[in-house]
Amino acid sequence: MKDKDKITVIVNACQDKKGFDIKILDISKLTPITDYFVLVSGNSTTQVESIADEVEDKMYEAGYEPLGKEGKASSRWILIDYGDVIVHVFHREDREFYALEKLWADGVEVPLDPIL
Repeated sequence: MKDKDKITVIVNACQDKKGFDIKILDISKLTPITDYFVLVSGNSTTQVESIADEVEDKMYEAGYEPLGKEGKASSRWILIDYGDVIVHVFHREDREFYALEKLWADGVEVPLDPIL
């Protein structure tokens, strides 16, 4: 599966659980750790956990297991690492606080329309 296909599965899973403010950042020119970040927000810890679970379920169905995941205990910021794509599922307040979009501002935002 190519990056675009992975991102499509991830974004659809986020949308299925009503995740909002979904952004895709291409950071391949900035770091060797990954090519893309997918960022999504939820309004509650329950929703954040539900979004993360849906991403894992749909990616597993597509043949991918995460290389790592963190944050499940607090469900405020859950990170799921798929190698070339890292998913950040945030509680909306934590997303504002950590402001990854500002930290990675040199990354290129990928529009959702051509992906989906």
